[in-house]
Amino acid sequence: MKSSVAFDKNTVEFVTVAAEYCAYLEQLYDKEPEKVIDVLCKLLPLVYLKATMLPATEPEGLYMEEYVTEADYEEIRIQLAQKLGENDDYLEVFVEDMKYSDTPVRKCISEDLADIYQALRNFVQSYRSGLDEVMTEAVAVCADGFRTYWGQTLVNTLRAVHNVRFNPDSITDEQFYD
Repeated sequence: MKSSVAFDKNTVEFVTVAAEYCAYLEQLYDKEPEKVIDVLCKLLPLVYLKATMLPATEPEGLYMEEYVTEADYEEIRIQLAQKLGENDDYLEVFVEDMKYSDTPVRKCISEDLADIYQALRNFVQSYRSGLDEVMTEAVAVCADGFRTYWGQTLVNTLRAVHNVRFNPDSITDEQFYD
């Protein structure tokens, strides 16, 4: 019998969007920085929306394989950092450290997007196993990670990406408004 969680319509749609996000970040080499920012402004809200629609389930504690290696993570992060250039850094106010500090916390869009990539790539790879128990656990682990970490990271980063895309002083301004 197929799990209602693993094969739920919202799960399947989330898998599709998560796979698209990962595939896009894995193919940044020939993309113009302006195009990358434009696509991220559209893709990140879709990832967020589809993650909020995942069926409610709790992780069972099964071992979930980590597919993204440190080298994979670094490759994605570096490619993003190169595309973003000086626009990679942003000041973050929605972090725990900010409660205890008078100075702003510096974050990097590239690192945040690579963190999200890692969570989504691990999820997609586990889901592709085709094993009902693994797929269901992957959904639960990914949804839990969304609630506790990468969901907030996504919206914080989207704010920074939005600023890069629509800030008149951005290096991408001429490309978007010509």
